[in-house]
Amino acid sequence: MYYQRYAFPVGDLYLFEKDGCLSGLYFHFPDALRSHNDYKPKETELIRTARSQLEDYFAGKRKAFDLPLAPKGTPFQLDVWEALKTIPYGETVSYGDIAARIGRPKAFRAVGLANNRNPISIIVPCHRVVGASGKLVGYGGGIENKKLLLDLEKQYKNAQ
Repeated sequence: MYYQRYAFPVGDLYLFEKDGCLSGLYFHFPDALRSHNDYKPKETELIRTARSQLEDYFAGKRKAFDLPLAPKGTPFQLDVWEALKTIPYGETVSYGDIAARIGRPKAFRAVGLANNRNPISIIVPCHRVVGASGKLVGYGGGIENKKLLLDLEKQYKNAQ
């Protein structure tokens, strides 16, 4: 159970590994410690690979991640996080859209809460979820970083 901190265009990101799977990617270390308090600092092969894939993502060279993931959450949260992974690069959907995708069309508020608890930010693209009006709302990494991520994806969406 290990973690490492790296600097990216959105600020410092903390990557966490447990049992050979990425278990967390956080903007703020205190947030990460809530569920990863017994992890030790160490750069593992998986964490290095995740860092490399994130560097490629920020350079516009990667549109999807290929990493073993193990987010910890309730069955509902896990359903929401799986649905987030189906949002295409460079596109956005609403909380209601995600609720419909998981067969719970009236659960858009609960989807918002699950989205907020996503432990593997960016790789599980919660930043691609917006309000019903299309407005950028709520993001654990801050609205300015949500905008940065969406603008980056828009810029590189059609690039080879």
